[in-house]
Amino acid sequence: MTSAQERLTDALYGLGWSAVKKLPEPAAVRLGRTVADLAWKRRGKGVQRLESNYARVVPDASPERLAELSRAGMRSYLRYWMESFRLPAWSAERVKAGFEPKDVHHLTDGIASGRGVILALPHMANWDLAGAWVTTKLETPFTTVAERLKPETLYDRFVAYREGLGMEVLPHSGGTAFGTLARRLRDGGLICLVAERDLSASGVEVKFFGETTRMPAGPALLAQQTGALLLPVTLWYDDSPVMKGRVHPPVEVPESGDRAEKTSVITQALADAFATGIADHPEDWHMLQRLWLADLDPSKGPS
Repeated sequence: MTSAQERLTDALYGLGWSAVKKLPEPAAVRLGRTVADLAWKRRGKGVQRLESNYARVVPDASPERLAELSRAGMRSYLRYWMESFRLPAWSAERVKAGFEPKDVHHLTDGIASGRGVILALPHMANWDLAGAWVTTKLETPFTTVAERLKPETLYDRFVAYREGLGMEVLPHSGGTAFGTLARRLRDGGLICLVAERDLSASGVEVKFFGETTRMPAGPALLAQQTGALLLPVTLWYDDSPVMKGRVHPPVEVPESGDRAEKTSVITQALADAFATGIADHPEDWHMLQRLWLADLDPSKGPS
């Protein structure tokens, strides 16, 4: 990305946060749907990759069904962005009413235990809204990690945005995040990690919808090192303004095996929990990038 493209990208995100949050909610919903449909009709690389990923999730889907799914997926993705642009202007009551998770007792019991809790989730629906709900409804701060974006000013915007929602945000790069996360857990704290896409190219190989991909080792390593509770979470939208979600049962650390073996078992269990939620609500999985190892050869099409 050239410096001019970086400045334009930053300006567009800035416009979104400054302008969209001022729109009435029905107008923001209409705008998001319009932008999503336009992007879907253009069938750019992101849309093509989204459709290709859905073909793994729903292997018996016809081309027509995959097209329907990708259109719904883009609408879900733009709903995420419209909500995120508007979240800083939402009242505490609006945030509390905006999310209804099932089986939240897994989380509240874990927080009360004082052993530390790791929430691990895929890129589904609006993970920022779920985080704001935790800090507002449960009155529990947490720590997360953000990928360093280009330009740096855009990364700074995302950090400021998430810190404004009550999150402590650590940079993904730099090598210090793991130690800080471990300290937060040992102090009985909560951390949240988006964890189905490996950004390091050195993650743990797992089977995901029947094919091999890599997922980050961090959640499994932190659970082993700190004794914290590891909880998968999946999110989805329905036809209401309220996002839905589920806190899955804890993923246990195996009693036998070395660290690498335990990490593999734990990460596979996370992948299986993610797959359950994604299979139920594929259109709310916003994976517009390559994920499976078979797709990582750049010569094989859109990223």
